Amino acid sequence: MRILGIETSCDETAAAVVEDGTRILSSIVSSQAAIHAPFGGVVPELASRHHIENICPVISSAMAEAAMEYAALDAVAVTQGPGLVGSLLVGVQAAKGLAYVHGKPLVPVHHIAGHLQAPFLAHAGAVRLPALALVVSGGHTSLFEVPAEGEFHLLGRTRDDAAGEAFDKVAKLLGLGYPGGPVIDRLAQGADDRAVEFTVARIKDGKADFSFSGIKTAVLHHVRKNGIAPVSDPARVPDEVKNLVASFQRAVVTALVRRLRRAAEERCPASLILTGGVAANSLLRREAARAAEELGRPLFAPPIALSTDNAAMIAAAGEVAFRKGVRAGWDLDAEPHLPLG
Repeated sequence: MRILGIETSCDETAAAVVEDGTRILSSIVSSQAAIHAPFGGVVPELASRHHIENICPVISSAMAEAAMEYAALDAVAVTQGPGLVGSLLVGVQAAKGLAYVHGKPLVPVHHIAGHLQAPFLAHAGAVRLPALALVVSGGHTSLFEVPAEGEFHLLGRTRDDAAGEAFDKVAKLLGLGYPGGPVIDRLAQGADDRAVEFTVARIKDGKADFSFSGIKTAVLHHVRKNGIAPVSDPARVPDEVKNLVASFQRAVVTALVRRLRRAAEERCPASLILTGGVAANSLLRREAARAAEELGRPLFAPPIALSTDNAAMIAAAGEVAFRKGVRAGWDLDAEPHLPLG
């Protein structure tokens, strides 16, 4: 089964062809990071405009790389939500047009379902179920129980900022650029991550929820109290700033892994999953792997290229949905707040 996947939920225009949910025939991603960097974050109007410019060339490149004609496709899968409504609409409309013209079934996919499918794509046949999955990205921080492939039960989510959003805001505050996650990860290498004592709020009502607005505010207060100026030269970042972001990163990662560990101890899953854009963070990967080893459970995390937004994960999730009989009509619309689980 060959599925064309299309992803435009935020600022990456992506298309991919995946065979049988496990073999990536092509995967093209056009990033807008450089376009949004001067603003310190994604500008929705700019994002949608650039999606319009890029969507057709990206899809054509994906089909060419896969050496495939549209007639050979079994279906077209597209991210329906959640995400930026203008960005989502570009992908949805493109998918509807292609599916209609070529007479192919149209399969709507939840963006987070795509991230959750990425480990199954990267580690075909290896993920043991039921699994416990931590999804960490710029817009989402959630914990899911995965009883079967393509089935997700939400256990907890962020009550305010997502972890990736906190990384971006701290980086912007310190003049480190956008996206903040990779920059902070790089600057934290070799820095003193115990230099500043930060704590992340613990939810005490029994839910597996997260909260990162408090630590973001704590960083702001520390910056003001100590007179730390935004970095003017990215090539010469003061040690004080490196230690600050390393301490921030350590606190966030500790909170994420602590919640994952607690849920694993309560539910005894067969395996653990770490996915989403922030799953590319080197410290998070190391600490999650350490926790998994101590729990005696395997950890499955997709490679970096499948952790950040991409269309291969959408095609793979679309294949699972297609096998379950999921189809969309020509009235399919973008859903910026689409729930899951």
